[in-house]
Amino acid sequence: MNAKDPAKNADGKAGWPLLAALLGAALLAGAMALYLLGPADRGAGESPPGGGERLPAPSLGREDAPVVMVEYADFQCPYCGEYAREVQPKLVEKYVESGTLRIEWRDFPYLGQESVNAALAARAAQAQGRFWEYHDLLYENQKPVNSGGFSDANLIKFAKKAGLDVERFEEDLKSGRYEAAVARDFREGQRRGVAGTPTFVINGKVVVGAQPQEVFEKAIEKAEREAQGG
Repeated sequence: MNAKDPAKNADGKAGWPLLAALLGAALLAGAMALYLLGPADRGAGESPPGGGERLPAPSLGREDAPVVMVEYADFQCPYCGEYAREVQPKLVEKYVESGTLRIEWRDFPYLGQESVNAALAARAAQAQGRFWEYHDLLYENQKPVNSGGFSDANLIKFAKKAGLDVERFEEDLKSGRYEAAVARDFREGQRRGVAGTPTFVINGKVVVGAQPQEVFEKAIEKAEREAQGG
């Protein structure tokens, strides 16, 4: 989802009417919800089929940082990739390393099966302490949506490149161990009204789309002033 041009589709190509784009996003989100959450009457504390293992939110920064930025993202989303490659490293250097900002990741895999597969793979990497390394590899190797870029073979190749225990990684993927963690994030995003990616919540204030670095800087610095009572 790109706030600068909402009429573009997931590949960034112009031509979809806005209504059709929003409808498509809603249908995809519904499909992912059915896949991840199973029957609609499943309780909030229950896991998808195959059980699940609880994982903390992947994060960067101090626990007591005055500003927390939550990102809802999809590994296939080109605008999420743009943010991850071009903006996030600068925010980490300027605000995370100084202790001002904490970044928390949330999975919102609404663009198709490869989005779900990539999310589960990244959580398997998280279990080995390498979520952000794997996160970066996924965004560095994005392909057109659902075109095979995040096939099982490629996800395993990225695991090797990230220095993971590949046998453990493959077993974690086969077991469905982290489906519950991804499902919880997706459900949380739906409750918050997330309709596309990337969507950011900075101390409760929403920023949508792959915005320029300056937009994030202003939002972070304003949130810091407010947190300090200024």
